[in-house]
Amino acid sequence: MSHSGEGPEQRQQLLEAEATATAFRASEHQPIRYNPLQEEWVLVSAHHMKWPWQGPVEPPLLKTVPRHDPHNPLCPGATQDNGEVNPHYDSTFLFDNDFPALQPDAPNPGPSDHPVFQAEPARGVCKVMCFHPWSDVTLPLTSVPEICAVIDAWASVTEELGTQYPWVQIFENKGAMMGCSNPHPHCQVWASSFPPNVVQHEERSQRAYQSQHGEPLLMEHGRQELLRKERLVLTSEHWLVLVPFWAVWLFQTLLLPPQHVWQLPELTPAEGDDLASIMKKLLTKYNNLFKTSFPYSMSWHRAPRGSEAGTPWDHWQLHAHYYPPLLRSATLRIFMVGYELLAQAQRDLTPEQAAERLRALPEVHYRLGKKDRETAAIASPR
Repeated sequence: MSHSGEGPEQRQQLLEAEATATAFRASEHQPIRYNPLQEEWVLVSAHHMKWPWQGPVEPPLLKTVPRHDPHNPLCPGATQDNGEVNPHYDSTFLFDNDFPALQPDAPNPGPSDHPVFQAEPARGVCKVMCFHPWSDVTLPLTSVPEICAVIDAWASVTEELGTQYPWVQIFENKGAMMGCSNPHPHCQVWASSFPPNVVQHEERSQRAYQSQHGEPLLMEHGRQELLRKERLVLTSEHWLVLVPFWAVWLFQTLLLPPQHVWQLPELTPAEGDDLASIMKKLLTKYNNLFKTSFPYSMSWHRAPRGSEAGTPWDHWQLHAHYYPPLLRSATLRIFMVGYELLAQAQRDLTPEQAAERLRALPEVHYRLGKKDRETAAIASPR
């Protein structure tokens, strides 16, 4: 359609009329969606999934991992890089990282001589936590009581380090795609004298939302998702898993309680048991998606400890982020480069489409035999 001879206002009106004449379809048209936790936008381009992939493909995962390797420094009875010998542990095992990124006694960098070049002191400790004595299992292949032991250990170390440091970061990098060089099931715990950047964003946004609306942002978010259901993946009595409206990674999920909780040590025994159950179901669905040991980075975000005793945390809601890097198969990964790295986050596939795919997957692991699947289906709580 030609707009020659029309004035600027008329041309703009005609362009707007043409744009509104076509009905928006999430599978064909791209919106930008707002992330209130990070106060940033993500471009959602579901139709971009149609482009043919001609880039690199990741090698397939190792078919077998030895149950015990005496040369693996994370195994029971093995020798660590610092010469210490691990105990013959039969549950979780927590120890100091031999190569910590944070040191408790690092000196002050001193004053800056120019506002462009600023540095502040940073101190802390780094620990490693093994989930299980066997190297050939991951959390979805362990039992609910074994996952409960991991959650209890998380709560314990959070409480211990939280009395010394304002921020305690529990995170798991699973799989070589996410930079994990050791297949033994484990996570890391970093406690720091400062809140990290992502946490500072979450702190400001949650506090501002509480001040403006009178309730915690993530509690309202969870309540709305329970009503709308289109992005829900799993629900239980005390927890829910959803693909956030603003998710960047294709199969990214958010795990949080619908009731107000701000740290892991607050969980009741029933809430802890329920958390173990829903974690096992979520991670099983991840593995079932592409029938592989699904890689991801996971992190718990609790309320940071304030500088003053008695700081209220009514605005903060405990939650865990799961960021998986897989795109279309077990060997095709997402690359956060180009536009995503230098301009703005962008995703292929809508969060609703991702949630639908995850929701439809079975909750029994694909590696279990028929008899094991039937037993697990009977034993699995509904």
